[in-house]
Amino acid sequence: MSEVKADLLYSEEHEWAAKGAARTVRIGITDFAQSRLGDIVFVELPELGAKTSEGDSLGTIESVKTVSDLYSPVGGTVVKLNEALIDQPELVNSDPYGAGWIVELEVDGEPDDALSKLLNAEQYEALIADQA
Repeated sequence: MSEVKADLLYSEEHEWAAKGAARTVRIGITDFAQSRLGDIVFVELPELGAKTSEGDSLGTIESVKTVSDLYSPVGGTVVKLNEALIDQPELVNSDPYGAGWIVELEVDGEPDDALSKLLNAEQYEALIADQA
């Protein structure tokens, strides 16, 4: 069974989002997503300062099985990258909710408004139960 953290919000594309300081949101992929992808071998990060809209691709995640897009669950500007993933992409597998985070965005508008469209843990668990 995949780990779903109660204090995070989730997209239907299997990204998680955590509200940070000021207007920032930290984003990564879920435990369910990383387990489906298998061993992560490369993470393509966006450029700092890149603007994104909800649903836009932020980069790609390459595993031994496939290459998948990383979608932005909220709109905003990329303000921080997890550069550790350049040399250690496997952090996405070993710690998807911690050291394996991918980007931080400064959201357009209020973070609570931007995050309001995402799924809570219970809703996400129901989604992945249907996909298991």
